[in-house]
Amino acid sequence: MDDEFTIAGFTIPRIAIYDGVFLVLWGIAAYIISDQSSITAMIPSLMGAPLMILGILSERMPNMRHHLMHAAMVLTLLMVIAPLSMFASMGVPDSSLALASNLVLILVGVSFMVCGIMSFRAARIAREEE
Repeated sequence: MDDEFTIAGFTIPRIAIYDGVFLVLWGIAAYIISDQSSITAMIPSLMGAPLMILGILSERMPNMRHHLMHAAMVLTLLMVIAPLSMFASMGVPDSSLALASNLVLILVGVSFMVCGIMSFRAARIAREEE
């Protein structure tokens, strides 16, 4: 029996991969849909690609998983802080697509951080029980 932490049957690295793929696709779609085709529409892709890569590396290098998932947590923290600081300094964006992209970054970032924190807690409890 595998004692690896899962949420809804998915490991945290697998969730990182899926979240990263979703953000990459969202960023590409936002770039195509946006009127100006601004590179800033690709920001979700620029945040999602490293998250996806960290998830893939974590699955392929289990001995480095601890460090790679901590890096993914830092990345998702930036995913949450960047749009929130933009909202605080500039207010709500004029474009509904920009607003949606920022909200997607926040929601994906917060949800991944919650999953990661749950995983870290489970790992600590398992270590203490040994």
